[in-house]
Amino acid sequence: MFYYLFYDVLREFFTPFNVFGYITFRAGGAVLTSLIISLAVGPYFIKKMTALKVKQTIRNDGPKSHQTKNGTPTMGGALILISIIVSVLLWARIDNRFILFLLFATIYLGFLGFLDDYLKLIKKNSKGISARGKLFWQTLLALSVALFVFFYPPNAAYASSINIPFSKEIFINLSYFYIVFAVVEIVGSSNAVNLTDGLDGLAVVCIIIVSFSLALFAYFAGHIEIANYLKIIPVSGAGEISVFLFSVVGAGLGFLWFNSYPAEIFMGDTGSLFLGGVLGISSVFIKQELILILLGGIFVVEALSVLIQVFVFKKTKKRIFKMAPLHHHFELGGLPEPKVTVRFWIIGIVLAILSFASLKLR
Repeated sequence: MFYYLFYDVLREFFTPFNVFGYITFRAGGAVLTSLIISLAVGPYFIKKMTALKVKQTIRNDGPKSHQTKNGTPTMGGALILISIIVSVLLWARIDNRFILFLLFATIYLGFLGFLDDYLKLIKKNSKGISARGKLFWQTLLALSVALFVFFYPPNAAYASSINIPFSKEIFINLSYFYIVFAVVEIVGSSNAVNLTDGLDGLAVVCIIIVSFSLALFAYFAGHIEIANYLKIIPVSGAGEISVFLFSVVGAGLGFLWFNSYPAEIFMGDTGSLFLGGVLGISSVFIKQELILILLGGIFVVEALSVLIQVFVFKKTKKRIFKMAPLHHHFELGGLPEPKVTVRFWIIGIVLAILSFASLKLR
């Protein structure tokens, strides 16, 4: 909205409004706007969820220290979602095809997560949406994105190719298999973030780290001169994705204000499903699919720990980990929750540094 009002219309009358044409300025505005909305609305939202008795029930088979969290309000992802949508509508160019897809994905997956939380917490259906049902709707969205980028690619020269990190000229052309790859990336990212959301502040800080990093990659990809200098795939219009992702950073920081240990509110599926999904979609749009695997290494390991645990238990009736996802394994091993959380944050920051190091090592 601001771009069209101040840059397209009013800059003729007041030249300083030219700053609204710069992605960097609007990205800064987006992060501050979503942060302020989160901080301003957060207290009211928490009181409302408490009054409506939308509270988390803690499993009895988990770490005993978590029992004190029983009854904590949840569905805080709705706060993040609202902050992001308002910020993006104000600061991003809505005529950008990537922004339109990301907004749609945010609402789509946000509603899917909300419905799952609603069924479990308000309708007292312990299963919520079935795992197969959730996977079906996630896959449907991911397939639409994958077909879009395959037939209307961000960069026609690399429509079905992926770049190997730390290399400048090694590309793998997956042909039609790229559609499957993109679907797995998006659905996997959505579910991996969902599995990571188990400790106070853990998932949201990792989301902030990955969103900030991908926002910079998006800006680089959208700037033809920077993209050529860094030897990454240039993507026309990708810079606008950084405005969206910086709104995620701001909303995440605002949510962390209330979600840090001890949490006043939890994210719930309402937040984790759409946040993971938009990270996956963003990486596909900017042609940094494999970088997301490195950047989101915490999410990857958390998801793998669950898959390994389930597979091994079905085959041998034994457990590899004390409990999955992995963060619970360390808790049951004697580490306090804050220490596990902060150590995972540190690993996430290191992975982000390695991701940016890949640009210089090409």
